[in-house]
Amino acid sequence: MELAYYSDYAVRLVNSEEPARGKDALTSVEAIHDLFGGNEGVARRATDADVTRFRGVRARLRAVFEAADAGSETLAVDLLNSLLLEFPVSPQISGHDYRDDEGRPLWHMHLADHPSNATAGYAAIAAMGLAFHLTEYGVDRLGLCEAAPCRNAYLDTSTNRSRRYCSDRCATRANVAAYRARKRLEADRSEKTGLAADSAQRTAANGER
Repeated sequence: MELAYYSDYAVRLVNSEEPARGKDALTSVEAIHDLFGGNEGVARRATDADVTRFRGVRARLRAVFEAADAGSETLAVDLLNSLLLEFPVSPQISGHDYRDDEGRPLWHMHLADHPSNATAGYAAIAAMGLAFHLTEYGVDRLGLCEAAPCRNAYLDTSTNRSRRYCSDRCATRANVAAYRARKRLEADRSEKTGLAADSAQRTAANGER
């Protein structure tokens, strides 16, 4: 498993809340299980107390994305480093059950955590994954969706660093909103131009009398 894969843990946790809409999906142990996906080993340790702890880690991860989105590169790194120090992991070589054509394990790096609770396990994986993504692609590859009021976190993997939205849905919504705004502006300008022309015609007519 590629270490950068773990960065998705950070995105999933941050996006479990939509502050601008007043929505929060992280309200139960079952919601925590969903965040872990296939990593059931650590997920089984989740208790009601982890809901509050997860929300605390979520706020700190969102702060990393907010700093990166605002162009505060050093702040984003400092915030992420504080998470890495608090929730450490141990890199290990793993082969799982996968085999190549010759029957040998397909060795790869794996993040082995030794958490005291489910929150610590998840935070360690999310922070390390995000750190690998940041150092591999750059701080400016951590973004927040520009389609208001969304503000979901995303990882920009585009070739030209052009991503601005968390999903195609938000991109479409933003483009439609921009198109409608342009049409309203054009209509307003046309109306003002028409009114100005009418006024000029009336003035000219009055001057001829």
